[in-house]
Amino acid sequence: MAAFDYVVLDNKGRQRKGILEGDSARQIRQQLREQGLIPLTVELTAQKETTMTSSGRRISRQRITTADLSLLTRQLATLIQAGLPVEEALKAVAQQTEKPKTRSMILAIRARVLEGFTLANSLNEYPHAFPELYRATVASGEHAGHLDLVLEQLADYIERSHDTQRKVKSALIYPGVISCFSIGIVILLMRFVIPKMTSVFENSGQTLPLLTRLLIGTSEWLGHYGLYVLLFGIIALMTFYQGLKQPAFRQRVHSIVLTIPLIGRVIKGLNAARVASTLSILSRSGVQLVDALRIAAQVTTNVCIRAAVEKTADKVREGSSLHKSLGQSDYFPSMMIQMIASGEASGELDRMLDRAAQNQERELESLVNTVVGLFEPLIMMFMGVVVLVIVLAIMMPIISMNQLVN
Repeated sequence: MAAFDYVVLDNKGRQRKGILEGDSARQIRQQLREQGLIPLTVELTAQKETTMTSSGRRISRQRITTADLSLLTRQLATLIQAGLPVEEALKAVAQQTEKPKTRSMILAIRARVLEGFTLANSLNEYPHAFPELYRATVASGEHAGHLDLVLEQLADYIERSHDTQRKVKSALIYPGVISCFSIGIVILLMRFVIPKMTSVFENSGQTLPLLTRLLIGTSEWLGHYGLYVLLFGIIALMTFYQGLKQPAFRQRVHSIVLTIPLIGRVIKGLNAARVASTLSILSRSGVQLVDALRIAAQVTTNVCIRAAVEKTADKVREGSSLHKSLGQSDYFPSMMIQMIASGEASGELDRMLDRAAQNQERELESLVNTVVGLFEPLIMMFMGVVVLVIVLAIMMPIISMNQLVN
């Protein structure tokens, strides 16, 4: 039995969409006609939004939000713990899902399970919705016979990772908005307000102060070349974005970013937290350490750190310890390395990886709050200085004119 997406006309001539399970498209059309509906299209769900890989395998491009993935995983874990077979649990989760695309995807996965494939193998058809970390963890859970426990751990991991990313993004939104707003105000003042104010001084015939002349010159320059500067900036950003698609250029940029004060620390902290969390969930799920390191490398956002983790995997495969291999890269904090070393020495690496992940997430949140706390007053100081310069540039000629009159 497979899942089919359909589009029909009802008795009022309106189009309706939905999903039904059946053995063939012909059977679905017959079911729809029996309901008094006119089928327009009936398409196998697995064939929608698909692409061909280099090996000739067809995979779906469909994605799913982190929040939906967390909820789906939690529901699936609860139902399997209650004793429902995987296919019945998937059907129940699909019925609870409000988003049609997500429901369609879950039913397509259920169809694969009914055909005899494992859940992990069925999830492989949707690599954009279920990352490699997720699929590898599910495969380990199925192999060990503890799928319910593994799904519960996955749900905790996804929620914790999503919460960390949400806190980082939320903390950076305010200073970003303030920065854009401040720059916009300065441009508007220089482009539209200053020319009108300074025209009075130019007609007075007196020699203007240097600060006023500089302000007028800057305003006139923006008036003549501002559009060209904006166009140049857009072209530069597009060129930079295209350049990032080149591995050599991207690696160089990522390497430079890591050396920037505070920003480099935030990026290192974010990736260290991701690596520790990934190793923790995979290790507890029974995935081999070398394979876990390979997967952990893929969740990093910086190519330099990714290369370091991949190199660590090679060293571990050759017999080196995890803490020594990670410590040679200088991208991971010493506290995390020491905790991993303690876990390897005591035979409790799984537990220490989990503690290291939680510790890194707390440090990352504290670091982001510190950066934001420093950034906000700097923006305020910048705006204060700009406003002060503009006020002085306008007031100095006025004061001079009053002195001449007196």
